[in-house]
Amino acid sequence: MIITKTPFRISFFGGGTDIPEWFLEEGGQVLSTTIDKYCYVTARSLPPFFDHSIRLAYARLEQVKGISDIKHPLIRTILGDFQKSDIEIHYDSDLPGRGGLGTSSSFGVGLVVALMGLKGKILSKREVADKVIYYERYVLKESGGYQDQIAASFGGFNRIVFNQNGGYTIDPLPVGRNRLDELRKSLLLLYVPIKRFSSDVSLAKDFNKKECYKTLKYLFESVNHGVDILMNGDLRDFGRLLHETWLRKSALKNVSNQIIEDIYDCAVKAGALGGKLLGAGGGGFMVLFCEPDKRERVKKSLKNLLTIPFNFDFDGCRIIYFYDSK
Repeated sequence: MIITKTPFRISFFGGGTDIPEWFLEEGGQVLSTTIDKYCYVTARSLPPFFDHSIRLAYARLEQVKGISDIKHPLIRTILGDFQKSDIEIHYDSDLPGRGGLGTSSSFGVGLVVALMGLKGKILSKREVADKVIYYERYVLKESGGYQDQIAASFGGFNRIVFNQNGGYTIDPLPVGRNRLDELRKSLLLLYVPIKRFSSDVSLAKDFNKKECYKTLKYLFESVNHGVDILMNGDLRDFGRLLHETWLRKSALKNVSNQIIEDIYDCAVKAGALGGKLLGAGGGGFMVLFCEPDKRERVKKSLKNLLTIPFNFDFDGCRIIYFYDSK
């Protein structure tokens, strides 16, 4: 039996420039961090006593005889590539899926690491990220970017740069723990219970470069500004930059709706300097920046929404338990 633990991520700036339809021509970059909220994948060889050869437990229960019978598209794809049956897989999570924290990609990363572990092998973090990008974007042809798979695999507070040649680099930011703690105390993570598939609202779906050009150029540059502020500036400017990027990105189709706008406006009136909806848009988790002395006022103004305490994660996906019963 093997258990993997894979973090979810918060993306601050640059989201949208990580889709290949954009960065292969213009280049892209994002500023993101993983947080101490995780998904757990448990995998074990299934004893040969059952009518089924594959048992899956996630939001639903599947007991099937062959890989082609699996309904979950990502599990079916990964097990098909590994040619792995006679297996039981459980998925557990600290937070609900389809909320903009990269949960699907985190699950894919955790499953790949678990299956390789059962074979007695370890892939590099880049190899794991590349595999899950391939499964999600090229085999399943889901719309979306590349940042989630990379963040989940590597972990940490990073600038991830997407090159026009199709490659990417991960630049961990040398930000001191005290500075990061100051940032964390200025952030509120809220759950807006509107679930959606990121591939349904992603900029990559029916991508129109001309329509998005000015916004994505600005979002690209916002990463540089965000890094400068984080390293040397007044952290309040980090919140103001979030606000400016929100105003620009929320004007794009499918990103926002009236419920989201009302929540955001309420937070700003209560003292939040800025914020953003995480993920592709449409609903899910929202992060707000507010000075520490205004946190409680902002929370009270949004008392009907769940606030999730968090810290930063620096390890990425890892194996937390392994037992070989043979």
